[in-house]
Amino acid sequence: MRLPRSLSGWTIAVFGVLAAALGVVGLVVPDALLTVMGFEPVPDGGRADGDHTLVFLTASSMAALNMGVYYVLAALADWKPFFRWTVPFRLLTCAVFTLAVVTGRAPAGFLGVGLWEGLGAVVTGLALRYEKARHEKTRNEKTRNEKTHAEEDATSPAS
Repeated sequence: MRLPRSLSGWTIAVFGVLAAALGVVGLVVPDALLTVMGFEPVPDGGRADGDHTLVFLTASSMAALNMGVYYVLAALADWKPFFRWTVPFRLLTCAVFTLAVVTGRAPAGFLGVGLWEGLGAVVTGLALRYEKARHEKTRNEKTRNEKTHAEEDATSPAS
């Protein structure tokens, strides 16, 4: 079994698995997903003509499932450029979802969706920053060691 190879890869994989799982829930049990997001489910037969909530929920659930799979595949490939691309867009999603709650466009429970996006983006961003600093430190130590060895070779008597 293949697993993510980096801390940032793990953050992406976890996000992907959760997104895919919630996508499946939305496809199989849409009312459960509505409840999790803070919306009041409408009983069967209670929807007005022209209410396309379930169509929208099906489309967004399928998108979440697909996105989750993309995230997991990117994590398994340790595709760091993808990881970096997700951070600003997940922060934007956090801002838009939070604004929807603040302006009354969405119920308070929906704030959790925005915070999930924002927290995930911050954790991924911090993991990427940590890995970059660790890589630079390792590279600098290697360069310093190579320089020290070269200096030692230059000052040691020839055999």
